[in-house]
Amino acid sequence: MPNSLFRTKKIESILKEGSDEGHGTGLKRVLNVRDLTFFGIAAIIGAGSFSSLGDACFKGGPGVVVLFIMCGIACAFTAFCYSEFASRIPVAGSAYTYAYASFGELFAWIIGWALIMEYSIGNIYVAFSWSDYFTSFLHKINVHIPDYLSCSYQEAKKTFLNYAAQAPADQLEFVKNQANAELLNAWNNSPVLGSLKIIFDLPALIINILITTLVYIGIKESRNFSNAMVVLKLAVVALVIIVGAYYIDPANWVPVNEAGTKSFMPNGFGGVMAAVSGVFFAYIGFDAVSVLAEESKNPQRDLPRGMTYSLVICTIVYILLALVLTGVVHYKQFENVGDPLAKIFEVKNVGWMQLLVSVCAVIAMTSVLLVFQMGQPRIWMSMSRDGLLPPVFQRIHKKYNTPSFSTILTGMVVGLPILFTDKSFVLDFTSIATLFAFVLVCGGVLLIPRKEKVPGRFNMPYINAQFIFPLLILASLTVLTVWAPGYFTDMFNFDFSADPGYSANTVSFMDLATPKISAIVFWIACIILSLLALVKKYSLIPLMGVTTCLYLLTGMTKSNWAWFLGWLLLGLVIYIFYGYRKSKLARTK
Repeated sequence: MPNSLFRTKKIESILKEGSDEGHGTGLKRVLNVRDLTFFGIAAIIGAGSFSSLGDACFKGGPGVVVLFIMCGIACAFTAFCYSEFASRIPVAGSAYTYAYASFGELFAWIIGWALIMEYSIGNIYVAFSWSDYFTSFLHKINVHIPDYLSCSYQEAKKTFLNYAAQAPADQLEFVKNQANAELLNAWNNSPVLGSLKIIFDLPALIINILITTLVYIGIKESRNFSNAMVVLKLAVVALVIIVGAYYIDPANWVPVNEAGTKSFMPNGFGGVMAAVSGVFFAYIGFDAVSVLAEESKNPQRDLPRGMTYSLVICTIVYILLALVLTGVVHYKQFENVGDPLAKIFEVKNVGWMQLLVSVCAVIAMTSVLLVFQMGQPRIWMSMSRDGLLPPVFQRIHKKYNTPSFSTILTGMVVGLPILFTDKSFVLDFTSIATLFAFVLVCGGVLLIPRKEKVPGRFNMPYINAQFIFPLLILASLTVLTVWAPGYFTDMFNFDFSADPGYSANTVSFMDLATPKISAIVFWIACIILSLLALVKKYSLIPLMGVTTCLYLLTGMTKSNWAWFLGWLLLGLVIYIFYGYRKSKLARTK
């Protein structure tokens, strides 16, 4: 059994299955490089820039720009690896299909299971954020939805418990925050069915139903809708940057930290890394382009270009947005702010820009919902072709030529959890799953043989890392030892008795130990990769992709890892009792 868990699919068989002849009714090939680039931008610029960016700026200060650059570099290396796979395996399935050809079936299942978090569960956060901006827009035109129909049950409950825990003198200050007041009102004034308070986010549910219907109808209609929204939202984002630049105060880029000195990173580099979930969430989606391989006119040429162009454009946009936000207002003003782009114009009393940003955010996040809702059904379709999921998942609608059952199920997977979860949970859950998938994609490139260059297709440059990569790791270790002499000794120090939070029992041992354990695992992985590079002469680009994504994973908390590992365990149970026995590879042995 151990060997069969890692059985791989030959690239030739994957290409045959993904061709129009391979499964009778093929998907429509209508997308060119412009469409793919726009789909990438539609997926990337959305909830990350319009919502989670505020929390990231609060945690990292102006220095969050550094994290955007780091994530952009990590995604660039990863995009090269996705492009390499896409040029060889231009079929639907994204990282799942690539893992099947490199690591084997078990890892392919794990990636497919992780991608459910990226596309489906990630879309829950986007739906919540869309609802926030939509209700904000309605308020500006004097249309009001009851508070208990425009927020999540969990958010309202948490706010009520926090309010109840406050001292009476602090409760008045607590409700001065408009968001807190609205959530308290939702909890106190909601209708009750038995002992259950009826609180749910109605706009989030409605937009999920509408997007699912649009994706069900067809790829061509979705393409035209997405392209129109991308053009509009890029124009408005550009206006935000231009108008916001007029109000920038350079002193806000070097605020005074707790030590009383001016600093670009007022909370230190640790504060910057604490924002990794929010920042990386802003980048997830560029890989969704690879899911559209079977609907691309020339996937082996256009998919890599679409991913690369969209990633470069969005990285520049994010850096400029972060600089504008932290330059216009002090970074601490972004605490608990869900609409940071509107916030800066609220502070500066620019009413027309507040309204424009609200409209733009609704448009931007609608396009993100569209792209993510298109991605998940096609991954399920690929898994079903391989026998890892029931045949119904690969059913193609006779009229619309779309994966009909998978599309409806995706809408349900997004819609139902909206009733009982909240934004903060799905944000961290999605980011860690996506980083994990990126690590496996970059590692997968190391395992497939190099190919001859083919004109008209993407060819990832081969840079022999035999000596370069070990020297880079050695240089990093040396720099840290010299310039941060306490770095490695502190990494192995698990005595938290002197920590005030730990002694007060407000922070558990694992909360404090998780970053140290993550760092130890990261450096062990770097040393192992260095030794493998020496022996196997690996290519530098995928090695750097693995390393940078692993480093970003060190910013994840204990709860992130606990939920993620629990999710993987559930997926493994399903694979062992269904996928392993029903796999096509199992039937051909």
